Amino acid sequence: MDIRKRLETDLIEAVSRLRQMGGSAALEELLGASGHSWAFADEVDEIQANERREIGFATRELLVERVNRITAALDRLNDGEYGTCVECGEKIAAARLRALPEVQTCVRCQDMIERRMHHQELEPVEVEAGAEDD
Repeated sequence: MDIRKRLETDLIEAVSRLRQMGGSAALEELLGASGHSWAFADEVDEIQANERREIGFATRELLVERVNRITAALDRLNDGEYGTCVECGEKIAAARLRALPEVQTCVRCQDMIERRMHHQELEPVEVEAGAEDD
């Protein structure tokens, strides 16, 4: 399959899923917020509804991120820059592009990005002087 067709198909699919989820979110808003205990038979129902809502939010966020990545890949394709790592400028391996056509980085750069993110998560948070006295 041509890469442009694959990206466009993936984009249509992701946008469609996002729209479907948006419809269910609107219905949930119409029926009431999770804080309205009258809508639930018991506390377990409320907990389950909150879990479904959180999963829905996370799924929508992932879909929005995917739509953005695919759109960016189509832009790079139009600009003649598709398949080139945005970090180092080297060619991205064809197998990586087949597996993840919207990918922007080569394996080496992606590994470095993930290591930096992981390292930042592990760094201790500094407390300002005097903040403990509050």
